[in-house]
Amino acid sequence: MTAAPDLAPSWAPPSELLRRTLRRHASGVTVVTVPGPAGFTATSFTSVSLEPALVSFCLSSTASTAPAVGTAEVFAVHVLGAGQEDLARAFARSGADRFAGVDWTPAAGGVPLLAGVPAWLTARPELIREVGDHLLVVGRVLDAGGPADAAPLIHHDGGFGTFAALPDREG
Repeated sequence: MTAAPDLAPSWAPPSELLRRTLRRHASGVTVVTVPGPAGFTATSFTSVSLEPALVSFCLSSTASTAPAVGTAEVFAVHVLGAGQEDLARAFARSGADRFAGVDWTPAAGGVPLLAGVPAWLTARPELIREVGDHLLVVGRVLDAGGPADAAPLIHHDGGFGTFAALPDREG
């Protein structure tokens, strides 16, 4: 028998409760880019729908890249792989040229595609909405690709790691 979760009330503000809770949630790491070039690291990327093919991400409405994202006609999402922590950190850095030393090529609409990532997709924004202190962006997938099947880069509890499958216990 396992112990019940601690359900004692917390007197911390809701924002701190959310931050503390989500540190326990592992998420994949992506870099979102838009023409300009501009880009940022995001762990909020997710699929929304298969028909039509829609994806979403969020970014702070005060982020330096928010104006470029808000006016972009296309964006790219790059799924990072194990060993690409430096790329994730570079695009999370404020006040620096995030593209300095990064190998990329312009794709349709001028959106930067980063070299060497396991997977990428491009999308056209369908919805950009301010939600709380963030912008929610939903986009329709236009194209996708990627040269390699690689272990993902994962963000958890303020650090980076990767994924290892557990042994299959079925059968």
